[in-house]
Amino acid sequence: MWRADALLESMYNEAMGRMKDRQVSMSAEERKGHLKQALRQLIGEFESNERHKPVLLEQEPCDGYIRERVELSAVPGVSFAAYVLIPEGNQGKPMPAAVAVHGHGYGSREIVGLKQDGSRDSDMPGIHRHFAVQLVRRGMVVIAPDVAGFGERRLAADLALNPDAPNSCHRLSTQLMMHGKTLAGLRVTETLKALEYVAERPEVQADRIGIMGFSGGGFISFLSAALDDRIRAAVLAGYPNTFKDSIMAMQHCVCNYIPGILNYAELPEWLGLVCPRPLFLESGTHDRIFPAAGFEAAAHELREIYRHNGAEERLRTDLFSGAHEISGRYSYDWLFERLSSPDL
Repeated sequence: MWRADALLESMYNEAMGRMKDRQVSMSAEERKGHLKQALRQLIGEFESNERHKPVLLEQEPCDGYIRERVELSAVPGVSFAAYVLIPEGNQGKPMPAAVAVHGHGYGSREIVGLKQDGSRDSDMPGIHRHFAVQLVRRGMVVIAPDVAGFGERRLAADLALNPDAPNSCHRLSTQLMMHGKTLAGLRVTETLKALEYVAERPEVQADRIGIMGFSGGGFISFLSAALDDRIRAAVLAGYPNTFKDSIMAMQHCVCNYIPGILNYAELPEWLGLVCPRPLFLESGTHDRIFPAAGFEAAAHELREIYRHNGAEERLRTDLFSGAHEISGRYSYDWLFERLSSPDL
């Protein structure tokens, strides 16, 4: 056989067989600890930048909230901007907060109601639905970091070749892999720095912080929530699936791939690391890159994980009529209600 189709299928089946053997050879808690440790190693660790102090870049009153922009740094040698949206009228009382993580596009401006040039976006929202604004309007402080490789964070080398380059995912991913690290690892490191920053703000209840991410932002959100229990609830939109039905079934951006991850578990079990904390999954019925069948398979497995942990009521799913886009018809309110609940 000249083509490797059968080889790839055999490798996948063998990996699933090994996964099942490991699942029965250790307790659920041992398995969870094993996967968390493996995940940290798989995405790669980065040196922490403890010297950088946050810098306020801008502050502007908006309709019902204040929008700030701050500069943060998680890794020596590179900084990043993040928008912070603060509801007006809280009268000094600390509020729940959410980290909002955008996917492929022009950066955090796409989710805070701005155009790529920073001007106000009064047009019909795109697939991100300005979801950070939706969250702040429900009474949460929201921090929306610029994800590495998008918008103002595209690499100079890519812009020199094409000023309209959509992103720098390929160059960042491939060069980081040459150093035994991943772009996902860098993005998670920066996301957790944003979490750390917002937790220290006086407007925020530090023990009531959640996360919401769309598409590639859903990927980063799940990794961040899996590795950091300070994230008390998570909404994953346009990402929950199986590897087999999504990133292994069709071409995706290279930033979605972590070498060796399938040797440990399929995506639903990785998502299950968030359990027993509240988790909301949403996806469109006509999403072509994260198909409905894979979403339903993942949701089924996660229901079993949550049921086994006695936390079935903490898992919510929504397969809405739509494409690769955010819905938010239930998830926005759900996140606020969960983070505000006395029994969080």
